[in-house]
Amino acid sequence: MKPASLKLQFSAGGVIYRPSKEGPLKVALIATKGGSVWSLPKGVVDKGEDPESTALREVQEETGLKGSIVGKIGDISYWYFIKEENVRCKKTVSYFLMEYESGSTEAHDYEVDAAGWFPIEEAIGTAAYKGDKEILTKAKEMLHGLGGKPAGA
Repeated sequence: MKPASLKLQFSAGGVIYRPSKEGPLKVALIATKGGSVWSLPKGVVDKGEDPESTALREVQEETGLKGSIVGKIGDISYWYFIKEENVRCKKTVSYFLMEYESGSTEAHDYEVDAAGWFPIEEAIGTAAYKGDKEILTKAKEMLHGLGGKPAGA
């Protein structure tokens, strides 16, 4: 068997937030793998598309929510293996902070099992992946700097 080749993949996603009348500010997460894994919405940057457009599109498709970009949170990179192609893939994801404009988490697409709003501290604890936890923590710091009042701030 020949050694695995390498592939680079670029994705973009977002942390969409909204103020909450009944408590702390909330952010949206998506559930996959039968609803057992909660994470941030993201997807592959299509040819000719910029990361900001990808992030807005993917957040809307996967959460049912439309937002506007407030700023870039940061990038995370990780490796995974694509067994069918015998390829090691380095994925870099750019994340953007987005303010909620409209939509409902009930309108998420078929790629996800569920989408929901979480107080930001709960989202950090619920997110399954280390990179998502880091991005959510950075988003919390950004929101605090914008005058938002996330839980625990």
